[in-house]
Amino acid sequence: MAGMFEILSGLAMIILLLYYYLTLNFDFWKVRGVKGPRPIPLFGNTKDVIFQKKILAQYLEELCLLPCYKDEPYIGIFVRNTPILILKDPILIKDVLIKDFTSFSERHTSVTKKVEPLSQHLFHLEVAKWRPLRNKLSPAFTSGKLKEMFPLIMECSHHLEQYINNMPDNNTVEIYELMGKFNTDVIGNCAFGIEMNAIADDNSEFRKMGKEIFHSSLKREIREALRTSFPKLYNHLSFLFDYSNLTNFFLNIVKETMEYRKKYNFIRHDFINILMELKEQPNKLGEEIELTDSLCAAQAYLFFGAGFESSSWTMSNVLYELAQHHDIQDKVRKEIKEEYSRNNGSIVFESIKRMKYLHAVFQETLRKHPPVWNLFRKCTASSYTFQGTKLTIPKNQTIFIPILGIHHDPNIYPKPEVFDPKRFNDESNTINDTTYIPFGRGPRSCMGERFADYQSKVGLATLLRNYKIDVSEKTEIPYGIRQSSFLLHPTNGIYLKISKINEE
Repeated sequence: MAGMFEILSGLAMIILLLYYYLTLNFDFWKVRGVKGPRPIPLFGNTKDVIFQKKILAQYLEELCLLPCYKDEPYIGIFVRNTPILILKDPILIKDVLIKDFTSFSERHTSVTKKVEPLSQHLFHLEVAKWRPLRNKLSPAFTSGKLKEMFPLIMECSHHLEQYINNMPDNNTVEIYELMGKFNTDVIGNCAFGIEMNAIADDNSEFRKMGKEIFHSSLKREIREALRTSFPKLYNHLSFLFDYSNLTNFFLNIVKETMEYRKKYNFIRHDFINILMELKEQPNKLGEEIELTDSLCAAQAYLFFGAGFESSSWTMSNVLYELAQHHDIQDKVRKEIKEEYSRNNGSIVFESIKRMKYLHAVFQETLRKHPPVWNLFRKCTASSYTFQGTKLTIPKNQTIFIPILGIHHDPNIYPKPEVFDPKRFNDESNTINDTTYIPFGRGPRSCMGERFADYQSKVGLATLLRNYKIDVSEKTEIPYGIRQSSFLLHPTNGIYLKISKINEE
């Protein structure tokens, strides 16, 4: 009997110690005067996310819109037992992203070079390596470079037009896949100098790689959680994870393209050419960074993956919204046709900026359906006190800036679920650098934002000029979404009907 008592006492002690360990940090936000939901042991505030009842993007959006946090500048939550600060106030967001960037220059991400050589890209790199590389790669996206690439984008748009012309009329199409093929062709042409023809070729190797990058599975989600939470352990478990297919593909394609251009003295003013110049003149990057083959491949991998996926998501959502709002669709089409008429049946580089209403539709789509659901930042200062508050956070504190929650805040955007391009036609002091952030803001904002803008609008103009977009019996309203590490995707695709407009 005494032995049983000792066993039970031991178990009780173990349970109490475990409970103490799991809840040790749970007063972190309370002592700092930060409001937030009550956490529970083991799960923190993300039980529904862990059990896949919600995605984290949806949870953060719902949390930000709760009446009890309506006027709060920030909310404190726990991901398991890790304290996370959700930043809501536009002024404080501007401080973090722009004004005090040096105190928040790192993201809540890690390079796991041993397991994933392609993780050494600009999105993940620590600031010492990120800064010189970003400075040297930025010229790939200047107005001058975009103008040089514009004919290549137009060429891909002609392939898209030919493909749609050959489809049966009133055909229901999985538009997200079609836009993915178009953008794969654009990135291939403009970044790698390769005509991929993913639109016509269902077996395109580049399209297969694009799908593999964002393929969703339980194994991938476990892997992502492990990589984010325990990067050092993740690196030591490299034998459990096989990235050789993606790694070898991008390593080979970048290396072979560079070797071909060097051998034949072939110059093409694109992304690969800039990488070649940096590789041949390593002193331009300083001593902090060595531009190896894998580092070059990682930058190309990011440009390819993020470039085609975010644009595919946005273009699909533009068409999804226009299919439900024919009055807006007709107005966009009228503007597009006028621009084509102005340029003898085509559009030119300057046309993109002239199509103001298309731009408003594009911006409203990015507001309602941002491809990036959250911005991650980590405090790199020894401590930081937010302006106008008593809140001081320690070094390495992770901050979430919930893009969905901000873009759907009715205090900023009245009736946020309504698709209303007029928001971006009218002057409004509520839409500014930190209340509209689909591509981020500040030094670590998306470098390819302007490129995405041009490639998307060229594709949309090509499609909408002569075709009407409608919902079909297969269209989900609303459709389900899933998230990867930093992008959103439709769960079951987006099906829309495309029909030829018969001119009278």
